[in-house]
Amino acid sequence: MKRTMKQWDVLIIGGGPAGLMASVAAAQHGASVLLIDKGNKLGRKLMISGGGRCNVTNAKPKEELIKNIPGNGKFLFSALDSFSNTDIMEFFTGLGIRLKEEDRGRMFPASDKAKTVVEALLSEVRKLGVSIRTNEPVEKVIYDDTSIKGVRLQSGEIIEAKAVIVASGGASVPATGSTGDGYPWARAAGHMITALFPTEVPLTANDAYIKENRLQGLSLRNVALTLFNPKNKKVSTEEGDIVFTHQGVSGPAALRTSHYVSVTRRKFDNSPLLLTIDVLPDKSADQIMKETLELMENEPKKAVKNVLRTYVPERLMKLILEIAGIDEDITYAHISKEKWSRMAQLIKNFPVTITGTLPLEQATVTGGGVHTKEIDPKTMQSKLKRGLFFAGEVLDVHAHTGGYNITVAFTTGHAAGTAAARQALGLEDSFLPLKEKKKGR
Repeated sequence: MKRTMKQWDVLIIGGGPAGLMASVAAAQHGASVLLIDKGNKLGRKLMISGGGRCNVTNAKPKEELIKNIPGNGKFLFSALDSFSNTDIMEFFTGLGIRLKEEDRGRMFPASDKAKTVVEALLSEVRKLGVSIRTNEPVEKVIYDDTSIKGVRLQSGEIIEAKAVIVASGGASVPATGSTGDGYPWARAAGHMITALFPTEVPLTANDAYIKENRLQGLSLRNVALTLFNPKNKKVSTEEGDIVFTHQGVSGPAALRTSHYVSVTRRKFDNSPLLLTIDVLPDKSADQIMKETLELMENEPKKAVKNVLRTYVPERLMKLILEIAGIDEDITYAHISKEKWSRMAQLIKNFPVTITGTLPLEQATVTGGGVHTKEIDPKTMQSKLKRGLFFAGEVLDVHAHTGGYNITVAFTTGHAAGTAAARQALGLEDSFLPLKEKKKGR
């Protein structure tokens, strides 16, 4: 069995956004750094992020950032104090990348190309002297009773290190190399892994109109989605765009809702959930009723289907009329106020019966992961093994799309890289052991 002679200060597993930022931070502090990835190239997930444009962060204030990180966002307060979204923007600007702000605070490179970000980040990693090994799957992370020792590659080679940062990703988008490798390594160190679930993923539904593909491909702009639990209590409301699919609902607002769908269904034995779509959130039901009646009154001889075809997208309008019990060929003189009121309510609360989400493999983000109670939020160091750090999606921290998840990756990566380097170099011992009474083991 081959053993490398050199002991590295910091060894990082995973060349995604968290691993790359950890490499930069550790090297900037003077540590000898080895970055290992099982794939043939680094930054694969970065290359496809933001629709191939790489949404590097979000410009919203910290409190708003935390609100958009529904999976243990408060865990990040300390890390964001040390390396915030503003720091992320300054970091990339310092690498020569011009950034631009788009809707909802999303920050993109002015080039609109993820390649710009990936190449600049890799150039910085190499400039700082980080050693890189690709096509090197890690088989095992090696510990003794108290501390990290290094890793063993699938080739059998053992590499020793004073600190190891696991930044191997979650279990979503497996084509990028995120296949859940870090979870068994964490368990071997004694860590608890909270149940994994898909998030930022399309929703599935079983309504007849979904099964019959009556709305498939229909996009709705600037709607509001409200999710209810089986006790009819509101769980969440998300605003934005959606698109109906042959399986249910997708689009940004639906993806943000998926976290709440997964969490709520687990609490209620996977029961179906009611999702309502407010097609015109800026109007009240009374306004809708008044406006549509005026439109009909102005063209009293025209059928309702022809008058209202532009008020709400035609395919959806036809379905709403059907559910409300309104004959689409009726004219103004034959309108039933009761049914018309029902139609207005359906525009404000169009129902979708949510049965779940697409599987984890098809999700953008993994929910669950290494339990945050066992991780120091300032340093991302394990409270169970000295010298073991975690960063990015392997942690039980996840966010909405819109630059929030990549902010989590960069922030936790920077915290882990900084702390790992300082500890390895003897500048600061940041190991904070978990108290026995809190272990619950």
